[in-house]
Amino acid sequence: MPKHSVTPIYVTRPELPPLDEFIPYLEKMWDSRILTNCGPFHQQLETALCQYLGVPNISLFANATIALLAAFKALHIEGEVITTPYSFVATSHALLWNGLTPVFTDVDPVTLNLDPDKIEAAITEKTSAILPVHCYGHPCDVEKIQKIADKYKLKVIYDAAHAFGVAGDHGSVLNEGDLSVLSFHATKVFNTFEGGAIISADPAMKHLIDDLKNFGFEDEVSVIATGINGKMSEMNAALGLLQLKYVDQAVVKRGQIDARYREKLSSIKGVRCLDRNGQQRSNYSYFPVLIDAHFPLSRDALYLKLKSFNIHPRRYFYPLISEFEMYSKLASADKAGLPIAHHASEMVLCLPIYPDLSLSDVDNIVDIIADVT
Repeated sequence: MPKHSVTPIYVTRPELPPLDEFIPYLEKMWDSRILTNCGPFHQQLETALCQYLGVPNISLFANATIALLAAFKALHIEGEVITTPYSFVATSHALLWNGLTPVFTDVDPVTLNLDPDKIEAAITEKTSAILPVHCYGHPCDVEKIQKIADKYKLKVIYDAAHAFGVAGDHGSVLNEGDLSVLSFHATKVFNTFEGGAIISADPAMKHLIDDLKNFGFEDEVSVIATGINGKMSEMNAALGLLQLKYVDQAVVKRGQIDARYREKLSSIKGVRCLDRNGQQRSNYSYFPVLIDAHFPLSRDALYLKLKSFNIHPRRYFYPLISEFEMYSKLASADKAGLPIAHHASEMVLCLPIYPDLSLSDVDNIVDIIADVT
């Protein structure tokens, strides 16, 4: 019989290292009085992340949204950018903040990532870039997207907020495109309380990005661009250094939860788990399921039922970005042109997944779902 959870179980819960291991980092900051401006912990974390992620250059940021803003500025993106409506709203907000026009195209029905076969029809003389999202950490079809970008001389910026440590058929997905943007928000697989980063292949591009995140200063007296204050603090960087010690262990635990869900849900008609095709390494950042017409309850009814048991899933991503007021009047936001994204948005439910979630809690969540069948 399903049980009411005594304590709330949310869709995710921040992973934190032992507090006593963080104290020595704080003591060093108190001794040095270096709190920001790319101090020693900031520099150490950039080096450590390059090694861990297998990327050539990384620029740390205060958060991923500011990193996205800087990425478009660094590549001199103008006009229209083709992107997905099926994402967190920060993806498109970063475009509007840069005076860019989002052009939404539909998603693939299997991966829920931007469908490469829909991109070419959306390209106009104003198109300058493509902004795909590795949704839920599932790699996009990077080969097809790059071929289109090369054909039309477009830039590709990947929103890789969900894709920390993810590898596809060609290695780390973070090395794809012109730039990739990571999130280290508290809810992510790897967190620095708040934070983000841009991955770049070219040292000169990293230098420009680093200038942009520091008001555009190239040196003490030279401002070479209209920059922003996007620097990661020493507090966040120190936490990141400590978190790296535990991230592999956290991913293993997430993988065990993912496997348990898949095993237990496989016999429930009307509940579909997303495939992990094309992933050589997953980070198990989310556990989305699609609730279709074969399930006795609607997605929203199941959502409310779980909440009545003190289980709090999320409908990521509902509504679509294209449905929000600032986007809904765009021609590309027309529902008729985004049927798969709309269908997925009405069916998706992200179930709780985080390292501390017990397998008995996973079993109870599945029992609540199965109890309505």
